[in-house]
Amino acid sequence: MQVPVQISFHGCDHSDAVESEIHARINKIEEFYGRITSCRVVVELPHKSHAQGKLFHFNIDMSIPGAGHIVHNDRGQNPAHEDVHVALRDAFNAVDSRLKKIVGKRRDEQRRASA
Repeated sequence: MQVPVQISFHGCDHSDAVESEIHARINKIEEFYGRITSCRVVVELPHKSHAQGKLFHFNIDMSIPGAGHIVHNDRGQNPAHEDVHVALRDAFNAVDSRLKKIVGKRRDEQRRASA
């Protein structure tokens, strides 16, 4: 990665375990895709909702050559996101899914161009 990963925590305490899990997920994405030029991750714990407990939100912004920005802004109401690790898994799975679509589309375009 060209720029170090920026990780910030809003409304919750810093967690080394969550930070190391974020780095592991980013490294896994880099193994699949290759070069990521920048990545910002914000872990948020908004104020308590009256209808549900505290749900963790992850905002992920990755910059990838040829694909632009991959942005995931989780504002869902999934009750499982009371666990930070579940919310983190779901957020990075969504980013991974978007990347696979972009890479697949790019490969299809290359195949059509060469045929």
